[in-house]
Amino acid sequence: MTSTQNKPYHFGEKLRTVRERKGLTLKVVAQQAGVSESLVSQIERNRVSPAIDTLLALAEVLDINLEYLFEEYHRERPVSIIRSDERRTISEDDILYAELAKPVDSDGSRALESYIVEIPIGSHTHRGSYGHTGREVGYILQGKAQLHYENLVYNLNEGDSISFSSSAPHTLINNGTVPLKAIWVVTPPQRFGH
Repeated sequence: MTSTQNKPYHFGEKLRTVRERKGLTLKVVAQQAGVSESLVSQIERNRVSPAIDTLLALAEVLDINLEYLFEEYHRERPVSIIRSDERRTISEDDILYAELAKPVDSDGSRALESYIVEIPIGSHTHRGSYGHTGREVGYILQGKAQLHYENLVYNLNEGDSISFSSSAPHTLINNGTVPLKAIWVVTPPQRFGH
């Protein structure tokens, strides 16, 4: 056995807990699954690792969702790449949002989205005009902008960054002479979701 080998899967505790909660005996479950009672007992005590067809049969008999059985073995890939030609985009009126990173479900309340926003000359964002929960961070790649935040106005130039609570009404306006491009990060996700 090498140190990189995966740990064996342990389904026994979950299978036993569900079986006992449903008031079923080892014998009944074994008969309905078409396996021996001793095999079910050994699986429940993690003495043996079941063949996939046996595991599926037991899950069927106990009416267990397979995601529940495998949830601790679900892992996100450590690195996520979005190729430039595979980037999801969303248009809201004349504003273009191009996704930089997909929100990750397992991040829960810490999930975030990031995108490049392109705003034509004289145009502005709309969605934040009433505010929403969360935080935002922006970085101006190209052009000039004004952030209207509550009743305040912040002028932003190329290379500037800004962060703020999203709960107050806010609008990003391109008040420059070229299309505005900015990197934006929002938590929790608002546009792209999961």
